[in-house]
Amino acid sequence: MAIWNDPQPTQTGFGASSRMNLDAARAANYDAGERRYMLSIYNYMASAVLLSGIVALVFASSGLAAQVFATPLRWLLILAPLGFVFALSAGFNRMATSTLQACFWGFAVVMGLSLSSIFLLYTGESIAVTFFATAGAFAGLSLFGYTTKKSLSGLGSFLTMAVWGLLITMLIGMFFPVPGLALVISVAGVLIFAGLTAYDTQQLKMMYGQVAGTPYEQRVAIMGSLNLYLDFINMFQFLLSLLGDRR
Repeated sequence: MAIWNDPQPTQTGFGASSRMNLDAARAANYDAGERRYMLSIYNYMASAVLLSGIVALVFASSGLAAQVFATPLRWLLILAPLGFVFALSAGFNRMATSTLQACFWGFAVVMGLSLSSIFLLYTGESIAVTFFATAGAFAGLSLFGYTTKKSLSGLGSFLTMAVWGLLITMLIGMFFPVPGLALVISVAGVLIFAGLTAYDTQQLKMMYGQVAGTPYEQRVAIMGSLNLYLDFINMFQFLLSLLGDRR
């Protein structure tokens, strides 16, 4: 707390020097801890994306994806990741950290099974090109969110509402097809999740100050990686619907 009536605001000498050194050491420790925290989030997220990609490719290459997606069981694969997201969110405070980690990796596997359908719809080359394009865009947007001094909280509120609007529009499009609506949805989806990537990164960085050194630090890192994973995957899927070459 500031001491507004400090009679010696310009204190010099050994005491002031020691205080400055201590403040500098604390700032350096905080910055180092923040970098470790953010790096753990990116490591979780990147590992989960890699795991999902491997599972999707193996499942599609084995021919099992084509068989399953030709039956009503496809809905189980489509909806199962949503169940894991709800379980992770609900269990944040109740689950042990190890259980939360296990659920996160389970989500990545199930998401890979769900994503295997893209190998049935699009060529492998277009999937690869879109993936690397998404990775480059994600890296730039996340770096912006991490380094910008401007608050993105207002943008986050707008984008959250936009996500719900996008979901409602997608449901309407399923039952009442409108020419050109799919293109609008894809463009809007890319823009929305691009914005959320920057917003979520900034929020995770700010959250470090609240959880640093507490038992919640690792839990927040896991859930933060889940948010960034979903931003990446959704941006990738919407971009694939725009750039992908269908089989």
